[in-house]
Order: sequence, then C-alpha cells, then structure tokens
Amino acid sequence: MGQKHKIIVAITGASGSIYAKVLLDKLSKLSGQIEQVGVVMSDNAKDVWKHELGNEDYKNYSQFTFYEKTNFYAPFASGSAKYNTMIVCPCSMGTLARIASGISNDLTTRAADVILKERRKLILMIRDTPYSLIHINNMQTVTQSGGIICPASPSFYSNPKTFEELAATVIDRVLDLSGLEINSYRWSE
Repeated sequence: MGQKHKIIVAITGASGSIYAKVLLDKLSKLSGQIEQVGVVMSDNAKDVWKHELGNEDYKNYSQFTFYEKTNFYAPFASGSAKYNTMIVCPCSMGTLARIASGISNDLTTRAADVILKERRKLILMIRDTPYSLIHINNMQTVTQSGGIICPASPSFYSNPKTFEELAATVIDRVLDLSGLEINSYRWSE
C-alpha cells in the first residue's frame, strides 16, 4: 500500500447527521490506510446531530483530532500540511456558496480553499433539495475548480434495511472517491 491518507472531515449544519456518523464510523475502521483525520464541526452541526440522532456521540471519536471552526492554526489551514482529501459531509448550500466564492471565513471554507488551490481532492456531499439555479451554478464553479459534488442520494441496489445501511450507500461512494480501499456492495458482482 502507498502513502497513508490525511483526511479533513467538515460537518456542517445541513440535515443528514446520519451521514457524518456513518462516515466517522467507517473511517475509524480504516486506520491502516489513514495517517490522520482532522474534524471540524459547525455549532449548527452539533445541534443538528443532537436533534436528528438524539445524542452527542460525535464526542466519542477520540482517534480523530477535532478543531474549532475558527482555528486557523489547524494544520490543514495550510497546504504545507499535505492533507490530500477533504470531505464536507453533509455540505450545506451556504458552505457550498462560500467555497465556490472563495470566501474563507472559517476553518471549513479555508481548508476547502487550500485543498482546491493545491489541486487535491475536495468532495462536497450536498444534501439539500431541490436546487436553485444559484446552487447549480455554485456546484458548477466548484466542479470546474476541481472539486467533486457527491449528492447525498442513497442507492437501493444492496437492499439496505436500516437508516445506517442506507446512509452507507452514499458514504461508501464517498470513500471510493477518496481513494480508500473498502469492502462495499458493487453492482453486478
């Protein structure tokens, strides 16, 4: 196996905390492929997690390093730290807009700006629906800048039975896009 991954996970206040939970759970099990995971959560993300999942289990991922959203001293606020992938899960339309506009007003948007300028992998797991033309244009801008828009659109090929299994159909796609080796349902295999 090649070089281990250094990953940034940003969790915004968009609905879909189950996706963030499944992502963190799966990253926990891939430690052999990962050198470091840095996590930044907005205040709204914490509130939405509590509301949607009924807990504060985001505090239980001690194997990851959590950074305050205003901490511009986090290593991934600079390209020299060589974080190779950033996943925004879920990604609010406001965060998408700030990233598309190059507005680095917090650690999430600064890290995304760094990832794009360094030509590394930025994956925005957008969750809102429907999309306005503003949203679509922002997605186009991020895509043209090298980012990947991966909507939180679950698949049903694998016959998921629980909310977590359903969320995993999207998270497995995100992990594939990140370049991580995972065991996942594959069409026609």
